[in-house]
Amino acid sequence: MKAKYKHTNIIARDWRSLAKFYQEVFGCEFVPPERDLQGEWLARGTGVSNAHFTGGHLRLPGHREGGPTLEIYQYMENKPKPPTAANREGIMHLAFEVDDIDRATADVLNHGGTKVGDITSSEVKGVGILTFVYLADPEGNIIELQTWK
Repeated sequence: MKAKYKHTNIIARDWRSLAKFYQEVFGCEFVPPERDLQGEWLARGTGVSNAHFTGGHLRLPGHREGGPTLEIYQYMENKPKPPTAANREGIMHLAFEVDDIDRATADVLNHGGTKVGDITSSEVKGVGILTFVYLADPEGNIIELQTWK
């Protein structure tokens, strides 16, 4: 089997607002068209009765056309999620390598994000010195910012 990574999906309370956050903070680029999907095919594929969602894809920074995207959708009827926690089972965070972790942290916080952990550095044997921090986007999804030396 041959595989190619395509996207990571976030289900948002307000997809436009969350997309704007990722565009402004990380430079993600909107990839048209906007999506408005519904129908029996979608309900069957997602396992959600009467599935209907809107949203779009954002090209991740550092990737060209056709590269992986962040897919942000908003169902007409979302289920609430539990509080943010770094040790919750399942997909836990999105990671972005940044050149200035202090400035990137300030950008996240200034755009409605919240602090989850503190900026920390440690040597990872055989790899280098990692400086990282966990933050959350405005909807509580965890973001890791990291810098390597």
